[in-house]
Amino acid sequence: MSELAPPAPSTSDGAPEAPPSSGLRGTIGVVGIVFLVVAAAAPLTAIGGALPVMLAIGNGAGSPTAYLVVAVVLLVFSVGYAAMSRHVVDAGAFYAYVTRGLGVPVGLGAGGLALLTYTAVLAAVYGLAGATAQGLVLQLGGPELPWWVWSFVLMAAVGTLGYRNVDVGAKVLGVVLTLEIGVIAVVAVAVIAQGGADGLDLVPFTPTAFFSGAPGISVMFAVASFIGFEATAIYAEEAREPRRTVPIATYTAVLLIGGFYAIASWAFVQAFGSGDVVAAALADPDLIFTATAAYVHPVLADVMIVLLLSSLFAALLAFHNAISRYLFSLSRRGVMPAALHRTHPRHGSPYVGSLAQTGSAVVVVGAFAVAGADPVLQLFTWMSGLATVSVLLLMALTSVSVIAFFARRDVDRRVWHTRVAPALGTVGLLGLLGLVLANFTTLIDGSGALAAVLLLVIAVAFAGGVVAAYVRRARDGVR
Repeated sequence: MSELAPPAPSTSDGAPEAPPSSGLRGTIGVVGIVFLVVAAAAPLTAIGGALPVMLAIGNGAGSPTAYLVVAVVLLVFSVGYAAMSRHVVDAGAFYAYVTRGLGVPVGLGAGGLALLTYTAVLAAVYGLAGATAQGLVLQLGGPELPWWVWSFVLMAAVGTLGYRNVDVGAKVLGVVLTLEIGVIAVVAVAVIAQGGADGLDLVPFTPTAFFSGAPGISVMFAVASFIGFEATAIYAEEAREPRRTVPIATYTAVLLIGGFYAIASWAFVQAFGSGDVVAAALADPDLIFTATAAYVHPVLADVMIVLLLSSLFAALLAFHNAISRYLFSLSRRGVMPAALHRTHPRHGSPYVGSLAQTGSAVVVVGAFAVAGADPVLQLFTWMSGLATVSVLLLMALTSVSVIAFFARRDVDRRVWHTRVAPALGTVGLLGLLGLVLANFTTLIDGSGALAAVLLLVIAVAFAGGVVAAYVRRARDGVR
């Protein structure tokens, strides 16, 4: 055998397919999966939290184009990704795709990157959510408690929903997502209707604006806004008609996220004027809420703060579900402890993986809390940077694996879908990675030593998976 997993049924091309009876159950459709993906992108968090930073220290008025650039690269990447989803239905998503295309050792390396990506971004959001909840409670006259208390309260809520069937989580995310997109849309329409600060213009979408300042920083935050993108395939085993649902959900999610962010960020640039928005962002980190109060009503600005917390909660639940299913997939192949492969007899959810993920979040966030770290400046920024680099590497590996998969199997002869688009996607992803690395130290507070440590963690996560594969092969006598 050349696979670490137990023998599995074969597809028409002779390649082992995912086990037909995985134990995961669900009836989630295109809309539900799109909700899970877009919820992970946390629209209000991206617009209310990341956009002001992009405007202040990134490429300023050119920030909307950063979202379009990333969206275009991911759309091209999605062509091969969607094509492969018709032949590989597995909760492991990126890990499973890389394994099928490039072999078990590289696949397990990708699995290590995936676990690192989601663990890091989940910890980052717990830090930001805890700090947001702390500020909101104080604003409403509540008790003054440490940020980590609220992070642990959110963990309990996320863990409870994650323990249950994914359909339940999708319904919760659907309500939250509708509200946060709605409030951003209301403000954007109000700004456009009132002609912005100096009249509407398309300066943000010009090459000059995009390449001004530090475009790499804006691209970093734009990439971070798409983390969770692979959830379209992660939930394939719990979807109705996965071979149809996953491709449609993938394209829909990328178009919605990229298009919405580009239009919304353009509207907020217009709210202050393309020529003055950088100065406004430097002077007022809360300029999104300021614009909301000025163009709509101060009450909506207060509502938006509450919805920011719900936005963070939605992202937490989406990332939690993603990690639970990665652990499930790795366990099913004998890579992780067998207990993680258990599914709940009633909910059909990977409940052991969910519990394990909650435990790991307690450890990571608890370590930062004990160290007295700042939840935003350290926990959020450090872990976000780590996750951004890791996910770009993971997607680039996946794109290469798509090319390798179809090159060895005569199951799809569409050149654009199986050769050209994946190759262009790989180039685009590596280009984005280059921009991110060029500005990596800025994201984590300018520390070269810390940047080196975080990048080493990424290398160790990948190498650890590769080494584990060879150790297991040697132990089991597999050639």
